[in-house]
Amino acid sequence: MKINERIVKDSEFLLKLNLSELRLLKDGDVDWFVLIPLKENMIEWCDLSSEDQIELTKEISTLTKLLKDMGYDKVNIGSLGNIVPQLHIHVIGRRKSDRAWPGPIWGTTNMNEFNSEKVAFWKEKLNTAL
Repeated sequence: MKINERIVKDSEFLLKLNLSELRLLKDGDVDWFVLIPLKENMIEWCDLSSEDQIELTKEISTLTKLLKDMGYDKVNIGSLGNIVPQLHIHVIGRRKSDRAWPGPIWGTTNMNEFNSEKVAFWKEKLNTAL
């Protein structure tokens, strides 16, 4: 199963879940995750089987609960696909102090460079929590 090259270029691998690959977008300001179901030719949620929809919901929920437990003010979840049609779900930890609060983070530009140490931090945190 091949992941869209733009997603690969814009993110770092964290771990493989039951259905999805979990990646961290290279954003220097916010913790922005992407879940990509590892199924061929998935574009819309309805393209997944009912069982896979349930599994993806569980994966989203697990990640959201972790972020909530870590003290984020809000967790945003979205699936756009206008630029990258491959089905992928964004899960973003938001803080009232982030660059776009309370507005949407989409379309804003990070003010800080991505620190690759975030990848190691999240791998350890996720492997402990999941």
